[in-house]
Amino acid sequence: MGQIQSIEELVSLLLRRRWLIILITLTGLLVAVVFAKSRPNIFETAAVIQIEGAEVAEPTAQAAQPDGGGAAQILQTIEQRLTTRDALTAMIERHNLFADQPAMAKDDKLFALRTAVTFQAVDSAGGQGFGQARSISAIIISVRYGDPQTAAAVANDFAQGILDQSAAGQRDRADKNVAFFKEEEARIYAQIATLESEVAAYKNAHAGAMPTLSDARRDEIVSLSDDLRQATQDLVGLQGEQKAIVQKQLQRETDKRRLDEIATQTNVLNAQIASINARKADVETALAATPEVERVLAGYDRQLQQLQDQYNNVTQRMAEAETTQRLAMRQQSERFTLLDRALSPEYPIGGGKKKIAIAGTMASLLGAIALAFVLDLIKPVVRTAAQMQRQLDLEPVVCIPEIRAPKGRLGRAALRLIDDPKRPIFGLPRFAVLAVASMLALVLMAAIP
Repeated sequence: MGQIQSIEELVSLLLRRRWLIILITLTGLLVAVVFAKSRPNIFETAAVIQIEGAEVAEPTAQAAQPDGGGAAQILQTIEQRLTTRDALTAMIERHNLFADQPAMAKDDKLFALRTAVTFQAVDSAGGQGFGQARSISAIIISVRYGDPQTAAAVANDFAQGILDQSAAGQRDRADKNVAFFKEEEARIYAQIATLESEVAAYKNAHAGAMPTLSDARRDEIVSLSDDLRQATQDLVGLQGEQKAIVQKQLQRETDKRRLDEIATQTNVLNAQIASINARKADVETALAATPEVERVLAGYDRQLQQLQDQYNNVTQRMAEAETTQRLAMRQQSERFTLLDRALSPEYPIGGGKKKIAIAGTMASLLGAIALAFVLDLIKPVVRTAAQMQRQLDLEPVVCIPEIRAPKGRLGRAALRLIDDPKRPIFGLPRFAVLAVASMLALVLMAAIP
């Protein structure tokens, strides 16, 4: 610290440089006060929107996951829409914002307005369960602006925008859900009808190989086998009788007529046997194709069952969407209501100007002390016996004070004014002048709003 190594020496330095410190401090105070007064006032106001629960409970599927992900996601979507470039430009034009700054660029105006508006969500008291969407109970729209009436108007405009878009958004989402599920219902119904037509055509094309006729086909094969066996036996008998008649050496007229009858019966039996064999082959072919037909029909049944399940699900969701649509039209679902309108603030926010004045004064004081210390370091002088003993290791015997002869009346008066505590300033006691200066400084700081 150079020459300053004790509290007494520091106090001595402050007393020696008191007028420099006072002058710099007062100058810094005045500059800080002027700077603080030149800064524009900022007013802040807020509008509060309350999120009310549904008056009528929504369907289970819709309540488990509301459209749009709940009020938190709805608020986020609305905030993004209200802070778009076009929306902010329209807001500036409606309220004639930044009219006192014609040279301000459009992008700067948009950035300033976007910065001045704050959307704050208030979580509900019930809290948020694990895996559930964030639940909020209120929304606070805060606006900061230089004019209190304009700040309140902008905040209320944003609040009204949230109310309008939330109501319109709920109705729009409900209408879109109903339209979507109606389209899905018609689409799935058409698929079911087309598939049923295909099944009917396939069954008509494979009517003889239907799985439901497999038992009847097996019984028919057994019956045809019995008929074939009987016809074969009858044919063998006729052939034996014919052979016996032919082997006779002397054939009578009755034998000839019998041979003709046997030939006729043999032809009939051969035709019956051929017909039975053809029918049996057809039945066996149809019975062999039955497993493939059964497999294809099982695939059709699975497709029909899947489409039917989808149709039932879509029908249920459409009924729930129609219920939500009616609730949205009657405004009986979850909705936003304006709880508190933004009012024109009477006073600017915070103590920014006072803080600037106090900070400027403190900085000036510290800077003055630092300057005094630097001046003392630039020109070091041994001023006390302790400093002489510390610097030269010599103990002084006698200390003779420094006496400066004034160079004139003005210099002599200035010297007496500075060094003589009893010397008045401008005809007033010195303590009174210092008290008045302090009071003026305090009044200047107090005058800052």
